[in-house]
Amino acid sequence: MDKFDQRILDILHCDARKSVSDIAREVNLSRSAVTARIKKLEDDKVILGYHANIAKKEEVKNVCAYLALKYDTSKSQRHCEKYSQRIYEIDGVKWCHAISGETDMMLYVEVDSMARLNEIRDELHTLPELRHLMTHTVLTEFFNTTRQD
Repeated sequence: MDKFDQRILDILHCDARKSVSDIAREVNLSRSAVTARIKKLEDDKVILGYHANIAKKEEVKNVCAYLALKYDTSKSQRHCEKYSQRIYEIDGVKWCHAISGETDMMLYVEVDSMARLNEIRDELHTLPELRHLMTHTVLTEFFNTTRQD
């Protein structure tokens, strides 16, 4: 095995779907020479196969959103207390805060799909005194100091 074979292996290790033409350009050999080298590496059992690198479930990006809830203006703090346990039981809701200002309650949700986010919204809309629900979908997370990665 020479430097060309090693470079071909390095390229295939990074991208097993790279075309022979692209590999040939990168290693500065003809397509036929690269094809012959790959075939020899396979025959010599240096290359045992080609595989897809699948992300682990925890690496798959979730749909994240903040949900702002506003209840009927009278007794809104009591509504927060009243519904916090029900909201706690909704799968995907990571945190829930009663807050000051125009919004009474802010939720943070992480789910695996937009469909699940819509299911949560539908479930929240069944809260009797809920007057307004606004969804703020996270587009990019720049940092999160609470993650245990």
